[in-house]
Amino acid sequence: MTNHKRPSLTVLFSVVAALSLSSCGGVAEPSEAPQGRPGDAHEIWAASVLADMTLAEKVGQMFTTYAYGATADTTDPADVARNRDFLGVDNAAQAIETYHLGGVIYFGWSGNLNSPQQILELSNGMQDAALAQPSQVPLLISTDQEHGIVTRMPAPATAFAGNMALAATGSAQDARTAATITATELRAVGINQDFAPVADVNVNPDNPVIGVRSFSSDPALAAECTAAQVKGFQQSRYPVAAAAKHFPGHGDTSVDSHTDLPVIDHTRQEWEEYDAPPFSAAIDAGIDVIMSAHIQFPALDPSGDPATLSEPIMTGLLRGELGFDGVIVTDSLSMAGVNELYPPEEVPVRAINAGVDMLLMPPNLEQAIGSVLAAIDSGEIAESRIDESVLRILALKHKRGIVDEPHADPDQLDKLLGTPQNKKRAAAITARGVTLVVNDDETLPLAGDTTRTLVVGPSAGRVDDISSQLDTNGLPADSFVTAFDPDAAEIEAAVDAASGASAIVVATSTVASNPGQADLVAALSELDAPVIVVAVKEPYDINRLTGVDAYLATYAYTDGALRAAADVIAGELNPTGTLPVSIPDAEDPGTPLYELGHGLRYPSSH
Repeated sequence: MTNHKRPSLTVLFSVVAALSLSSCGGVAEPSEAPQGRPGDAHEIWAASVLADMTLAEKVGQMFTTYAYGATADTTDPADVARNRDFLGVDNAAQAIETYHLGGVIYFGWSGNLNSPQQILELSNGMQDAALAQPSQVPLLISTDQEHGIVTRMPAPATAFAGNMALAATGSAQDARTAATITATELRAVGINQDFAPVADVNVNPDNPVIGVRSFSSDPALAAECTAAQVKGFQQSRYPVAAAAKHFPGHGDTSVDSHTDLPVIDHTRQEWEEYDAPPFSAAIDAGIDVIMSAHIQFPALDPSGDPATLSEPIMTGLLRGELGFDGVIVTDSLSMAGVNELYPPEEVPVRAINAGVDMLLMPPNLEQAIGSVLAAIDSGEIAESRIDESVLRILALKHKRGIVDEPHADPDQLDKLLGTPQNKKRAAAITARGVTLVVNDDETLPLAGDTTRTLVVGPSAGRVDDISSQLDTNGLPADSFVTAFDPDAAEIEAAVDAASGASAIVVATSTVASNPGQADLVAALSELDAPVIVVAVKEPYDINRLTGVDAYLATYAYTDGALRAAADVIAGELNPTGTLPVSIPDAEDPGTPLYELGHGLRYPSSH
């Protein structure tokens, strides 16, 4: 391999100036840039560090991966075996040393997220390993703490019901507060980057991968909440780098990019109207990072390349037209959507040449890094192109205070994470989002003389949370658990269990994919008791149900959301949420069954 000389500091400052001053947010050639030091302290620091980095160190900064284990230097035999298979090393500390990693990402399934104290010690161990390297550059430590159905942090961290539930409150300030609390608690355990918020506009009710992770089907509401969260994450006293995802917009698909390559058939005008506003709002709010989507978008790039590998989308559109000059990160490179057209070793090279800065979770890290180094050696990737990305990554680390304070303070953990004040604010915000969609004949709130309520639905935790809270509110309740898609025998057993009940509460979740739930509701509606449905995920379930007397949407199955639903049923809480999406007629999708903004209240006498 060719011996790549380290660039001079003067050349690097020229690159920095080009990054800062290019009118369209793109990158000018270093020879065209004004000479001299740009005024930004973060970029000055980044350029000075980059000047002393080897090529291998620079390329390593562009990669983020996970490692198995509860500690950075784990010797647990099972974790070591998994790490050797995945990374070719024993543990995260060895991976950082071997590959000069710029970032790591935590998951529960990789053994990283067991308790706040363990996470803090893991993070500090990760940073110790990074700071022991010649470049002494700390890590971006990330996770996907979206809340709701994508929640990574374990208890006692403060939990929210997720984006759609936040938008249902009608308050962008609630979205910002949730992000501020999340940033504080993540930073308390040493996590300094959150791959959130989801900026996709969920205009397709059948979307299998976004759904309630989106704020809304309304671009303006999604944009307002996205900008509010960006400010909450990044302007907190304890800030984290936020990442708006998934550009150019993953909201109108019925295909999951984890398993296939979705095609978005929006026109350019529709993209501007529906998909672009939240990303534009995020950029205006100063977003640090934007994550790419593994989707084909022919109106934006007719080549058929997924957006992650598309120069017209990543550079021409995101950098050029929208003016974003922060860090672009890929979605996971282990997902099927990005590997469908090209072999895994080609994907990182194509992503970099498309304009991406940070490469997330390649299926074979050693191969991915080797392919990038080989592409630089052959001239397929210019080393100046690598410098552009690494300058952005280093400047971000300096800007977010990671360089000055890479470690988490153990003495602050209990003062910052899962505090009574945080949990109280989260409970109030979650309660404000619960939406009463149907209340025929004033079925709700249930009268105090209700003698027995049966709560039916999938998953013991969901139904038990509702029945327990009803009991607390003075409404005796029992639970009956079914499968997600109950068969005829289960439905018959549920009807038998409901015999004699004075009210029946049914928890539903994604009825479109589980038609047995619709059959269950229809069968229970033949009894004399009123049927109250609580949709604990997407709010669209109502368009496939019959015989419903009252219908609530919680947008999440968190403990707080289900307790709030029970409080609404019992009349302890007057619902104030409004639909952040339009619910279409299932038989005629062009006709709304319930409009965006719909939400019922109880009379003031309640």
